[in-house]
Amino acid sequence: MAAAGTQLPGPAALALLGPAPGAPCCPHGPALLFVKTSQGKEEGRRFYACSACRDRKDCNFFQWEDEKVSEARLAAREEYNRSHQPCFTHRQNVDRYKNFVLLPLSKRRFCQECQQLLLPAEWKKHSDHQFLCDITTAQLKSPSQLLYPLENKKTNAQYLFADRSCQFLLNLLTDLGFRRVLSVGTPRLHEMIQSKASQEEEFNVRSLLLDIDFRYSQFYTEDEFCHYNMFNHHFFGGEAARETCRKFLCEENGERVIMVTDPPFGGLVEALASSFKKLMAMWRGTEKEGHDNREMPMFWIFPYFFESRILDFFPSFSMMDYQVDYDNHALYKHGKTGRRQSPVRIFTNLTPSVIVLPEEEGYRFCTVCQRYVSSGNQHCEICNLCTSKDGRRWKHCVLCKKCVKPSWFHCDNCKCCTLEKHSCGKSDSGCFVCGKAGHKRSACPSLSHSRAAWQPDKKKGQKTRKRIKMRIRKRLAMKHAIFSKRKVKNKKKKT
Repeated sequence: MAAAGTQLPGPAALALLGPAPGAPCCPHGPALLFVKTSQGKEEGRRFYACSACRDRKDCNFFQWEDEKVSEARLAAREEYNRSHQPCFTHRQNVDRYKNFVLLPLSKRRFCQECQQLLLPAEWKKHSDHQFLCDITTAQLKSPSQLLYPLENKKTNAQYLFADRSCQFLLNLLTDLGFRRVLSVGTPRLHEMIQSKASQEEEFNVRSLLLDIDFRYSQFYTEDEFCHYNMFNHHFFGGEAARETCRKFLCEENGERVIMVTDPPFGGLVEALASSFKKLMAMWRGTEKEGHDNREMPMFWIFPYFFESRILDFFPSFSMMDYQVDYDNHALYKHGKTGRRQSPVRIFTNLTPSVIVLPEEEGYRFCTVCQRYVSSGNQHCEICNLCTSKDGRRWKHCVLCKKCVKPSWFHCDNCKCCTLEKHSCGKSDSGCFVCGKAGHKRSACPSLSHSRAAWQPDKKKGQKTRKRIKMRIRKRLAMKHAIFSKRKVKNKKKKT
């Protein structure tokens, strides 16, 4: 995901102000509004940047909030956005798929370079590309195994659930009585539901996939897949796609539906939370946030060290101990121990006691906490909680009055527990923006203040600097003209 790709040197950072009405668009939909912040100073100039690409090599969109864009540049931008859209529409891909499945096995080809199903008339155009032949029906039903995963951590981070985790999630959802799953960025779970529904008549769970990867439109109809950017809540298919999602959520009066999402771990939690709240608002039958306190059931799959950030936006959520693992990630694998265990967990607004974790994998039910925990997560009698976050057994620090990681030790200078080898005096001094204690950057009141009070002064300063620059340029031009005239006169005298 998803923040702007601008890398700022020194003690400065970017703060997300969120989606703004009338925001300019890049190929990934409406841009997000950011501001540069420096600790203890007032906010800097605001700007728009791509919502989906954190690295400007992937999308270099950038525009100052107060910048006046010419008609010519707007036209060029619209043309650029059009040129970066997929070759085929979703409807065209659906028609192509229908023609593709009618072909005999020997004529079913998939271009690995273009990541596209090929019809016989297109073979010549792709003759110098690598392609797969004899594409079976089973392969067409498992597109996540046919397509190359997009593994750019800052943009797509398409790490796919391992069969163990995927099967666990599906079994859990059916045991809890859910009949519709809004799969946001979880293509492997979606295809497992689709595959099972086509094979078993009694299986009555349906799924709608929302994903930024348009390649999936080759395999699913408009009722099964919506091209969607989870960082700005943008439906690329317009109002028709939005209506498809709304109808799916509101079937059976919104009962027995759950959202399962697995966003890129490099994405901004603020942007994701904003989109998820809008999906919840859609489920409630209104696009306005805060209209109703009800929350759609949800599984947010994310690393445990983002727990505090997620709870900032969804206080009702709790973190489960289940370790989610991935097929195509070198580290996030099941069965590893210590610090090598997968840090990915399930955050949910469901009652923890109903989330039954597999006992054969070492999970057990804590009668005090009323939830399933990992084998290494021992109940602390002092904290009265199962306190471990990473699967290891944590220890209680009497001085800090809380449990800490086993590798941490209490430092008398810092007056808190930290790693044994650390630099003293570098503890958190408070908010990054204003420097005050008691709140974090995301909740800083300074960010919500309007710039109206200081913007005129800033513009005055900019105008003054411009005038000074113009005067300097005029003086230099005059000096250059005088010097040139003298040169010409001297040449004439010599001749």
